[in-house]
Amino acid sequence: MRLKLLFSSLLLSLLSQCACAEPVVVVNARNGVSQLSQDEVINIFLGRYRRFPGGAAAIPIDQPENNPLRAEFYRKLVNKDLNQINAYWSRLIFSGKTSPPKQAANSAAAIQLMLSNPGGISYLERDQVDSRFRIVMEFQP
Repeated sequence: MRLKLLFSSLLLSLLSQCACAEPVVVVNARNGVSQLSQDEVINIFLGRYRRFPGGAAAIPIDQPENNPLRAEFYRKLVNKDLNQINAYWSRLIFSGKTSPPKQAANSAAAIQLMLSNPGGISYLERDQVDSRFRIVMEFQP
């Protein structure tokens, strides 16, 4: 019985790790940007600057707070959890220096925001990406 419980726990642990989606950074396909470095994505999403390398305005779009993809994105992007990201934004908002990315109500809303803004940049699960978007950055395994 104990071995069965241990095996079940191990299996659930492995399944939960596999269920974690792999984010990719995307732009609207009408955007002229073809590739971004991780530093450029960091700068756009952390409000350091809101322009693409060619000078066009960048509109970062976050997934909802409760979406596991958001937590995975920031963990891979800057090795910080959502509490640390929220604290970062609290400090910057209080100082009046910049504002956080636009937050979508859900994944479908993030996609709609991307489609309605040629300067939109967001992160999606790879299987959500179609011809309407261009992957500009992928995380290294």
